[in-house]
Amino acid sequence: MIEMVAFDADDTLWHNESIFTVTQEKFLALMKPFVSSEGIEERLVATEIKNSKLFGYGIKAFMLSMIETAIELSEERVGARQIQEIIDAGRAMLSHPVDLLPGAADAVAKVSETHKVMLITKGDILDQESKLARSGLGDRFSAVEIVSEKRPATYERILTRLGIAPEKFLMVGNSLKSDVVPVLDIGGVGVHVPYHTTWAAERVEDEEAVRKRPRFHHIDSLAELPVLLSRLDAAT
Repeated sequence: MIEMVAFDADDTLWHNESIFTVTQEKFLALMKPFVSSEGIEERLVATEIKNSKLFGYGIKAFMLSMIETAIELSEERVGARQIQEIIDAGRAMLSHPVDLLPGAADAVAKVSETHKVMLITKGDILDQESKLARSGLGDRFSAVEIVSEKRPATYERILTRLGIAPEKFLMVGNSLKSDVVPVLDIGGVGVHVPYHTTWAAERVEDEEAVRKRPRFHHIDSLAELPVLLSRLDAAT
């Protein structure tokens, strides 16, 4: 029987990547006077990935990567006005309303009636805590973990502290790379609920291979999660 169900936050419970996409489009427009638009997106992603080792993930890290990319691609021709526009765009992202995905609140409520539920998400602590507080879902979770990376060792550390065996742990999220594969690697249950867009750094090379792994499950929306849980519990 599944003892603990963990939810990812961004793009699983509420919209996130779509906000980044809108800001990235503004960044591309901002850079047009300085450089051809070709390759800007790839350069920004590369800078984000490089900086994640120092800055982590989230809006603040994204804002710093946009500034660095702007300076490099423009060969230091961007001015204070453009830098200020990037900072203002980051501020707007941080204050953006928390927009829950369809069925997210009901799914968390229903699952919490039958199982212990927790939140495991990565990103900036202040930003993630703020979004959780504004989401209205905070009281549903028995534990909240905001981590810098989601690796097998990350999940093992959390489960050891909680006294939960990996085979009795289920993680649901939109990222195969962060929410599913590491959990499968430690013997847990990974449930993929896709979002309509995925950040380049969160994509896996061979999705089909992941889908064929034992204890992998796919649902089209969180509304399907309670039924899947009942089926898994009945099968044990």
